[in-house]
Amino acid sequence: MADLATTRMSSKGQVVIPEEIRNRMGLQAGSRFVVVGKDDVIILKTIAPPAMAEFDLLVSDARKHAKKARLKPADISAALKEARRRK
Repeated sequence: MADLATTRMSSKGQVVIPEEIRNRMGLQAGSRFVVVGKDDVIILKTIAPPAMAEFDLLVSDARKHAKKARLKPADISAALKEARRRK
């Protein structure tokens, strides 16, 4: 089980992730990544949606903070409209 492998970049800028690493990490065609590059270092970090339990926890936490801040649904709608307008 190697943590290190070499690969090449194609003329189209595509890089192959070696099969052993893909299999070990459960990567499939269409897997998404964040790519960070600085100097001579490139990091690929997988992106995965949160599990429903984790998502429920995030929503619950957001609701607690909104209640503590005494936000009303109209306040949230107004903030969303403002954020969308800035784009």
